Amino acid sequence: MNDSGDFIGTATPVRGFFGPALFQDPSRSALERVGVIDIGSNSVRLVVFDGAARSPAYFFNEKVLCGLGRGMAQTGRLNPEGRVRALAALRRFALLAQSMNLTSLTTVATAALREAEDGPAFRAEVEAATGIDMLVIDGGEEARLSAQGVLLGWPGARGLVCDIGGSSMELAEIGENTVGRRVTSGLGPFRLQQVPGGKKGLKTHVDGILRGLRAELDGDYHTLYLVGGSWRALARLDMARRGYPLTVMHEYRMTPKAIRKTMDWLKDHSLKELRSRTGTSPDRLALVPLAVQVLRPLLHVFRPREIYVSSYGIREGILFDQMPDTLRARDPLIEACRHQEAANARLPGFGRKLYDFLMPLFRNAPPERLRLVKAACLLHDVNWRAHPDYRAESCFDTATRANLGGMDHPGRVFLGLALMNRYKSNGLDGRMTPLMKLLDEEDIRQAVILGRAMRFGAMFAVGGPEAAGKLNFFPKKKVLELVLQPAMQDLFSEVAQNRFAALAKTLGVSTHVRVGRTRRGPAQDGDA
Repeated sequence: MNDSGDFIGTATPVRGFFGPALFQDPSRSALERVGVIDIGSNSVRLVVFDGAARSPAYFFNEKVLCGLGRGMAQTGRLNPEGRVRALAALRRFALLAQSMNLTSLTTVATAALREAEDGPAFRAEVEAATGIDMLVIDGGEEARLSAQGVLLGWPGARGLVCDIGGSSMELAEIGENTVGRRVTSGLGPFRLQQVPGGKKGLKTHVDGILRGLRAELDGDYHTLYLVGGSWRALARLDMARRGYPLTVMHEYRMTPKAIRKTMDWLKDHSLKELRSRTGTSPDRLALVPLAVQVLRPLLHVFRPREIYVSSYGIREGILFDQMPDTLRARDPLIEACRHQEAANARLPGFGRKLYDFLMPLFRNAPPERLRLVKAACLLHDVNWRAHPDYRAESCFDTATRANLGGMDHPGRVFLGLALMNRYKSNGLDGRMTPLMKLLDEEDIRQAVILGRAMRFGAMFAVGGPEAAGKLNFFPKKKVLELVLQPAMQDLFSEVAQNRFAALAKTLGVSTHVRVGRTRRGPAQDGDA
């Protein structure tokens, strides 16, 4: 990021000031309540985005599993029951959109509508009944929009995006915050249901298509990003097999070895058993075995080293498409945290002051850690209305369960642990303990340090800690120094003294407090 919080190059953030919050920019108002209707081969969904423009907030989100593409490979036509259900859903969505005063409404239809012989007739029927003008997009555009959805949540993501729908599967290269080459195929589960020749015939069919796709996309793809309901259902099953403690789907990481174990594990469990373990709908779960028949050879052909699940796809890609470059360049995590601070904190703007006050403690922290420090400072007070007995737990949940883009699972736990320690210092409850296995011991220690630092800095001076004093940290000498402003030294009384001492104890250093004009400490010794 530059000093305004923008991403540069490969999106590696560097130190800098906060800059103006983008949700306050006039250009952002054009993105308030942006509606998207996505008519897919399996589901029809209405999403309305609002809130912090760079990090999508879901004002409304509803889907119906209509199955428009079910059986289409055999008949060439949309599923009759699916047509009825989809039209009913779209009638409802049109009325909902009218009542929400949307700034824009984009309706896109994908593989089923573009390939069914009665697709144009259904499109005309929908327009006559609802006034909705749908855009039927080709496979290349579908791949581009899905890949842009990944970029919305992962600035600087690099690798291969794989979006599987009911009737098609798209692949797209991403890197440098742009979408590169892209291809489409008929490897959707509905189509695979109609492939003749049993398991052997299906394997031959899938392998042949994947070899053709590999010839078109011949790069080295370290990371594979999975988009689509079938992939998310499979990832949920992987979580169940592993006993994974955090069920947030976005940015869930898997290795090829682990997901292969899960695909083997599925053979020993019925769909009924799997549904009871994950809560996945029967219609969605029924497509997972066919998706497995694609993923296993896909891993062999493209050989990624790590796999991530993206909850963002074509709908978020449409939102990304409407963003000016100034919005696209921003960090979605920081923008979302700024928005939460402005909406929910007692003193909006205090987070930046707290961050600046605490920076001597994190002078040599890596960029990704500084990013989490900044996010924590912005969020440190957004749960103040919670009951005091549960405020710390509420803070933990804000980080670990909130819809935040641009943050992996260890980052969520780190942020949650830091925010919890901002309010209390007596350990974890049983619900939180399993999540700690996502962090190593040093990460846990650093999160506690950040929490204790915020606990002191946030109460030291209500107007802002910089008005009362300055921190100096001398790690080689193992000294934490507080330089008090002469007129403000009475602020450093018993409660403040206790919290300052608790911070020093966590750091494993002694304290030094003096009164005088704030100045840079003599021991900027470079090993904070």
